[in-house]
Order: sequence, then C-alpha cells, then structure tokens
Amino acid sequence: MTITFITGANKGLGRETARRLVRLGHTVLVGARDPEQGAEAAAALGARFVRVDVTDDASVAAAAADVAEHEGRVDVLINNAGVHGPSGDPGGLTGADALAVFDVNLAGVVRTTTAFLPLLRRSADPVIVNVSSGMGSLAYTHDPSRPESHVVAPIYTASKAALTMLTTQYAKGLPDIRVNAADPGYTATDLNGHSGPQTVTEGTDAIVTLATEKPGSGSGRFVDRHGEIAWS
Repeated sequence: MTITFITGANKGLGRETARRLVRLGHTVLVGARDPEQGAEAAAALGARFVRVDVTDDASVAAAAADVAEHEGRVDVLINNAGVHGPSGDPGGLTGADALAVFDVNLAGVVRTTTAFLPLLRRSADPVIVNVSSGMGSLAYTHDPSRPESHVVAPIYTASKAALTMLTTQYAKGLPDIRVNAADPGYTATDLNGHSGPQTVTEGTDAIVTLATEKPGSGSGRFVDRHGEIAWS
C-alpha cells in the first residue's frame, strides 16, 4: 500500500489529489493547518487527517512524528500547500508581503521535506512531488499566447520560479529519491478566484501522474497534464 502525505489537502488541488489517490488505492494522509477543515476533508475522502502548518517548524516536526508513529513511513510526499499573495501594481509591495508568500511556497517545502526525509527513506521507492506553476516560467510569462503572460502576481511567480529551481537541486542532491515538479495549469481554485478554465480534476493530472509513476521514471523533471515541459 502506497502511503502518501499531502500538504494543503483540505481544499482545491490538494483535496482533489487526495480524492483521486484514495480511489487508486493509496493510504492518504490529509495535511492541513485548520483542524476542522482538515478533519472534514479526511472523513469525506476516506483518508486520515494530520495537522500541519508548513510555516511552523514545531508543527511540521509534530506531523512527521505523528506519521512515524501511525504509518511508519511515507512513500510519496506532495508539497502542495501554497498562497498567492498580492496581485497587480507592485509599487506598494513590502518585505513582509514577500516573506509571507515565500514562507509557505518555498520555506514550507524545505521544512516539510527535511522533516519527512527519514520517513521517505524507509520507502522502497520514495517520491517527492512539488506543486509548482507555469507562472514561475520565464518562457511562459513572456509568451503573449499563454495566459501566464497576462497576470501580474510578482511574489507568487517569483516563489514558484524559486520552487522549480529548488526541485532541480533536490533531484541532484537526493539521488535516492525521485523529486519532480508539477505544473497544474490555469485551474479554477480559491487561489485565483475560480477564474481558471481547467477543472480541479484536470489541474491534478500532472500531480497524480508523478505520484503514481513506476520506479525508475526519472527525477528532476517538470511535468504538466500533457507531459514533460521545459524548465525555462
């Protein structure tokens, strides 16, 4: 039985990923900051709730200890938790704005990955999936034909660009673990006011693909629902 831990799994892409992986036979651990929402989601999906706030070292450590006690290992870690931050005119941005977004979207991934590495290394085929975005792609955000080029979200895009680079570095530095990034695409979620044209199921295609690949499928890749894409 594949044991999968997903951060930010109480709604949106995280919840839909959890739903789909439960249907595929995974033992899914719904990680969420809000106990009420997390417990509700887990009960509805047939998963187990584990409280985790990815911005808090103690909370992440406690979540890893909880999983160590109950499941004993993690086969797939999906770093999904994310926030959007300010959009539009960047003239009023503050350092606090930047730190708040990077604390979740980048530092949160670092905290969670570090805490869960001992559990992943107990797996016969450990996998990390970082939920990134084409919004962090220089090529996409400079291509007028793509929706990513028409959005001004300075800190979110910067955080996702940083996350894709972090993914490549983890892939190089952790040769015993398969580490890849997923681009969900422009999906209707709370993050964008449900403005995306894709359904949440379409938006989780790449995540589910990376979470269910066979051993030896490759590390250090950036994948969307149509296949592997360029990092740039």
